[in-house]
Amino acid sequence: MGKSKGADESAANRVQTLRSQLQAASYDYYVLDAPDLPDEVYDRLYRELQDLEADHPELITPNSPTQRVGEKPATHFTSVRHNIPLYSLENAFDLAEFRAWEDRWRRQAPEIDKVEYVAELKIDGNALALTYENGVLVRGVTRGDGTAGEDITPNVRTIRSVPLRLAIDHPPAIVEVRGEAFLPLKVFEKINAERAERGDALFANPRNAAAGTLRQLDSSIVAARRLDFFAYTVHLDQFDPTQMPSASDQITTQWAALEFLKTLDFWVNPNRQLCQSETEVQAYFDEWATRRAQLQYLTDGVVVKLNDFALQQRLGFTQKFPRWAVALKYPAEEVPTVLEAVSFQVGRTGAVTPVAELRPVQLAGTTVARATLHNADRLAELDIHQGDTIIVRKAGEIIPEVVRVLAELRPEHASKVAMPTHCPQCGSALVRPDDGAVTRCINISCPAIVQGAIIHWARRDALDIEGLGEKWVRQLVEQGLVQSVADLYGLTGAGLLTLDRMGQKSAEKLVGAIAASKARPWASVLYGLGIRHVGIVNAKTLAQQFPTVDALAAASPDEIETVHTIGPEIAEAVFQWFRVPANQTLIERLQQAGLQLAADPAESTPAAGPLAGKTLVLTGTLPTLTRPEATEIIEAAGGKVTSSVSKATDYLVAGEKAGSKLTKAEGLGVAILSEADLLAMAQGE
Repeated sequence: MGKSKGADESAANRVQTLRSQLQAASYDYYVLDAPDLPDEVYDRLYRELQDLEADHPELITPNSPTQRVGEKPATHFTSVRHNIPLYSLENAFDLAEFRAWEDRWRRQAPEIDKVEYVAELKIDGNALALTYENGVLVRGVTRGDGTAGEDITPNVRTIRSVPLRLAIDHPPAIVEVRGEAFLPLKVFEKINAERAERGDALFANPRNAAAGTLRQLDSSIVAARRLDFFAYTVHLDQFDPTQMPSASDQITTQWAALEFLKTLDFWVNPNRQLCQSETEVQAYFDEWATRRAQLQYLTDGVVVKLNDFALQQRLGFTQKFPRWAVALKYPAEEVPTVLEAVSFQVGRTGAVTPVAELRPVQLAGTTVARATLHNADRLAELDIHQGDTIIVRKAGEIIPEVVRVLAELRPEHASKVAMPTHCPQCGSALVRPDDGAVTRCINISCPAIVQGAIIHWARRDALDIEGLGEKWVRQLVEQGLVQSVADLYGLTGAGLLTLDRMGQKSAEKLVGAIAASKARPWASVLYGLGIRHVGIVNAKTLAQQFPTVDALAAASPDEIETVHTIGPEIAEAVFQWFRVPANQTLIERLQQAGLQLAADPAESTPAAGPLAGKTLVLTGTLPTLTRPEATEIIEAAGGKVTSSVSKATDYLVAGEKAGSKLTKAEGLGVAILSEADLLAMAQGE
C-alpha cells in the first residue's frame, strides 16, 4: 500500500521542524559557543532527520544539516568570476602609513570632514565569497586573484559556522556574504599532531592548513578538519528593503552590515569597534597588540574600513586594493629561546644549510623547534655560539629564522658555531666559490644529494612518478637499492618488498609508475635532471631549441645563451653539467633505459592558436591553476611562456601576491591578465 498524502505532509512538516531545531542548535554551539541542546538530544534529532530523509528522499534539500558532507569527491574546481572584486587590502605598518592612506582617500573626497571608522581584527585565514539565493547557500568561492576564484561550494557546506539557510523569513533574492575561513589554534595543533604520527609533512601555519583544506577535492576531509568562518560584510544588490522587519532598517554602513549578519546566524567577530577618530583607531590597535595572544585564532593586524557604504562606493578600487580600507599590520612576532644545537642539511644541489635546533617555543600560533641560519655568511654575522639565547621570528610569517643573538646571556666557555669543512652526510670535502654564499657538497653519490635528486625527478612536472614519495625514496637510498635516478629503471616488484611496509600490490604499482615515466617528453626529462637554474619553463625553452640531448650537450655557453630568456648564468650551468663524466654516464644509462631524450617532431613545430606568437610571463598564485597547468594551456593555444618580463613580453598573467614582475610589467606597459582573462583568450574569446 502506498503512503498517504497525509503521511507525506506529516513527514514534510516534521523534517522542517527538525531542520529548524538543528540549525538553531548549531548556531548556539558553533557561533555563540553557548550550547543549549545536550549532545545526546542533538544526535537523536539528527538521526531522526536522517531516517525521515531516507524514507522520503524527495524531501532532501541541499540546505539540510545532513547534507554538509554528502557529495562525491570533486575532480577539479571551476573558476568563477566575482561580481564585485574581492581584493586583498593595502598594508600600513605604523600610524604614519595609516595617515598617508587617510590623506589619499581624502583627496578624492575633500569635502568630507568627520568620518566613522570600523576597526576589526584581521583574521589570518582565507577569504571566501558566499552566495545565497532566496536564503539558501548556492555557491562558495575563494578570493583567487580578486577577479575570479575557485568554486569550492561542497567544501564550504562542511563549515559548521556557515549557515546553509539564512535565518530570515523573507530573504532577499540574492545575498553575497564575505568573510574569512580559518582554523582555530587547537584544531590546527591536533591536525599537525595527527600528521606527525602518520609521517606526513606538517602544515607551516594555520593559514596554510586552512588553504590546503579548502582545496581538498574530497569534502569529507574538509569536514573532519573543522574549519570556522567569520563573516565581515554583506552585499544585497537585489535587495528590497521593504522585506526587512522595518523599512527603515536599510543597510548603509559597515557597522549595520555586521549587525545584520548576526541576525542571519553568521558568526561575526565580537572584538570590533566603531571609531570616531584616528586616535580611537590607534588605541584599538594598541590594545589588541597584546590581547590577541589570548585568542583561539591567529590575527596579524587590524582592518580599518570607512563605515559609510556610500563613501566606500564613491572611492572604489585601485588595480589591487579597495581605497576605503586598510590593514594595520603588527610587526612580525619575535620571541627569545635557547639554541640547543646546530645541524647542517644537505639539499639535492649539494647546498649545505645550517639549521638552529631550538628549545621549543610558541611563535605566531605554532610550536617552533627549528629555524634556518641560511648560510656561512649569516652564521658569521650572527656570531652564534652553542647555548646562546637567540631571538627568532617567522620570515614572511611562515619560515622561522634567527634574528639576533643576545650575547650578554651567552654561557661561559661557549664554543662558536662554524660551517663544517666536510659533508655531514658523506664526508666529502665541502667547497665554496670565492664569489658565492653557498657552501656545497660536490659528491654526486652523496646520499642526501641522491635522495633530493630522486624526489625532484619524481615530481609531477618532471617525470611524474606517482607514489614515489619521500618515505620510499629515503629507504631506497639507505638500503643501497638506488644511487642515481637511472637505478629506478632497474627496480623490480620483488626487490621493492625489502622496503618497510611495502606490499606486493604497492610494489607492482610503483614499478608500473616508474615504467610509465619513460614516456614523458624530453623537456620533462631535462627539468628532472635538476640542472641548477633550469626550471620547467627554461627546460621547455631549451628542449625546443635543442631537440635532442646530444645537441644540447654539444652546445657552447654562447650558443645556449642565444636562446631567448636564457642568460649567461643558466647557459654556463647547463654547459658545465654536461662536462661532468658522471652526468655523461647518467645520460647513457637513461638512453639505455628507454627515456625520451629527443623531442617529438610535433613538439618542435610552433603550435597554432589564439596565442600564437605571443610571449607570456606568469607571476603570483593563480586561483585555480598551478604554474605547469597554466603553461600547458598557454602553449596549447600557441603561446610561449618565459620566466622574466621584458619589452618582448606581450602579457603578464598575474595572480595573488604578484611581486616585482607586476611592477616591471606596469612600467613597461605590458598588458596584465587575470586567470579568467587568460582562459578566455586561450579559448579564442
